[in-house]
Amino acid sequence: MPHKPTRKRKIHSWPVRLCHWINLLAMIGMVMSGWGIYNADPLFSFLSFPQSTTLGGWLGGNIAWHLAVMWLLAANALIYLIWGLCSGHLKRDFFPFTPKSIWRDTVQALTFKLPHKLGEYNAVQKVMYVGVLLLGALLVLSGLSIWKPVQFSGLVWLFGGFDIARYVHFFAMSGVVLFVVVHVLMVLLVPKTLVAMITGGKKQAIKESADE
Repeated sequence: MPHKPTRKRKIHSWPVRLCHWINLLAMIGMVMSGWGIYNADPLFSFLSFPQSTTLGGWLGGNIAWHLAVMWLLAANALIYLIWGLCSGHLKRDFFPFTPKSIWRDTVQALTFKLPHKLGEYNAVQKVMYVGVLLLGALLVLSGLSIWKPVQFSGLVWLFGGFDIARYVHFFAMSGVVLFVVVHVLMVLLVPKTLVAMITGGKKQAIKESADE
């Protein structure tokens, strides 16, 4: 199969880095304001969040912050998805993966034998990134159902009702928070990944097939 001439590309292009850091700030704002909203009407009697970890000061402030940051997060996600699809970033970096490759890389990770190369995601990372994107979509849909249950009554119906939509929203957000915790742990284990996400990392030689 013929190949195009080798060219060099940063490990992380600037659109990926920009969206990554905007997303980080937006997610912090969404989670903290969301905790404040949750405290006003908890889903679980045994769980509440300290006031110091919430954003907004009171319920009205929590909601205002949540909605404001929501638009930033949504715009950032849309830009990332459009750029990712048009540039080939999503297809190139997040696919393919199979149950076999996920199992293999999980075993290697648990035994600390999983190799890590900057700019190349293993199967576990790929499925995690795809999973968090799907959780993000679930958050948007369940969030719309909670925010405007009358206007989005069809969505509310699909979730099985307003109360179930709240649980879906809560657990989807919990999944995102868990992803962030795992992501931070991985960065601590391989600190050079943080540097690459800030600077873009060193340019690497990339070969692309002629039919791409």
